[in-house]
Amino acid sequence: MENKKLNVLVVGSGGREHAIIKALKKSPRLAKLVCSPGNGGIARDCETANVAADDIDGLVNLAKNGNFDLVVSGPEVPLSLGLADRLRAESIAVYGPDKDGATLEASKAFSKAFLKKYKIPTAAGESFTDASEAEKFIRTAPFEVVVKASGLAAGKGVVIPESREEAASAAREMLEGGAFGESGREIVVEEKMEGEEASIMLMVCGEKYVMLPASQDHKRVGEGDTGPNTGGMGAYAPAAVATPAVLEDVRKNIVAPTLRGLAAEGIDYRGTLYVGIMITKSGAKVVEFNVRFGDPECQVLMPLIKSDVLEALNDIANGNLDPSKVEISDGFAAVVVMCAGGYPGSYKKGDAITLPPDCEIPDGAWIIHAGTKEKDGVITTAGGRVLGLTGTDKTLTGALAKAYELCKKVSFSGAFYRRDIAHRELERNK
Repeated sequence: MENKKLNVLVVGSGGREHAIIKALKKSPRLAKLVCSPGNGGIARDCETANVAADDIDGLVNLAKNGNFDLVVSGPEVPLSLGLADRLRAESIAVYGPDKDGATLEASKAFSKAFLKKYKIPTAAGESFTDASEAEKFIRTAPFEVVVKASGLAAGKGVVIPESREEAASAAREMLEGGAFGESGREIVVEEKMEGEEASIMLMVCGEKYVMLPASQDHKRVGEGDTGPNTGGMGAYAPAAVATPAVLEDVRKNIVAPTLRGLAAEGIDYRGTLYVGIMITKSGAKVVEFNVRFGDPECQVLMPLIKSDVLEALNDIANGNLDPSKVEISDGFAAVVVMCAGGYPGSYKKGDAITLPPDCEIPDGAWIIHAGTKEKDGVITTAGGRVLGLTGTDKTLTGALAKAYELCKKVSFSGAFYRRDIAHRELERNK
């Protein structure tokens, strides 16, 4: 039945999942929508279930018993644990790659070997499990290096050292000191690339795909890109640094060989492929692959998809994507992440959040909940990145204005956010 109404289960509890839920709710094909485990804001938009994102048995039982037609996995962990494989074995459609496909993110060593095998542009580098071998490579490499934990490290497993001494020390701490636990038992040491980064999200169905607008995340906690790295302080799309020529280069030299390579490896990839690129003097190169939407990039991409998001995800999950059916807006979107005081270090939880009534949220703006809980009708802080304030408009400045206007309407103790999201883009446009 072409237009059957669908029962949908979304797995996850962050801003990415809330943005997906807001997009799914617009679909005329939506029957039932549940998120597990969800958060305080998600619970106001749909039903939630109390099954953790890494409880694969629990999620499979929930999907079977709830008669779900489609499961959308937000984060990478359940995918790396084989959630998609288990669901497909039960004949439940899932948006997200199988365990083999998820290895692109779960193992940087696998990813590096894949890039080399299929001659996809990336930084020169090697994988190591022995600290002495890693140190020898670090001290003799003909380039400056970065050190990466191979396994999943929640976006924090990368060290950009100031010196070779610091690089050797980081490698030793990962391999022998357990700096990142099991995730750091194997490391990748690679060339430090020079250029500007951008995020390219693809919605992939085998060798067919939709390329969403290029976005740019802001990792450093402080304005002017200063201070420690975070999970992301804000993002905007489309990013002009990814010019039409750059995007063509990415399609031809990165996307096409990657999808051909996955097929050659016997991987039927259905889900998001996030390609982090560095735009260097010699062309775009892959920084990393992720197997899910970026967070906070998802908060600016969902509002830019004009067509039915549920239809697209369901088509991909069932292996029959028609890329021409997915329409992208020609506008802009920006998200500002509001954080708890002390983040990315230790921070307080449980502070009450004051939110504006719906009637005060401007048209084209969304409040996305990331680290929140609801107790006795009160929304409180429950994470470091608490909210994403998103604006959309015909211009980037208009989108930013809506997002920052929304920031003024929200408050909680110790709240802070960057006031210079998209600063590079604004400088370019001067």
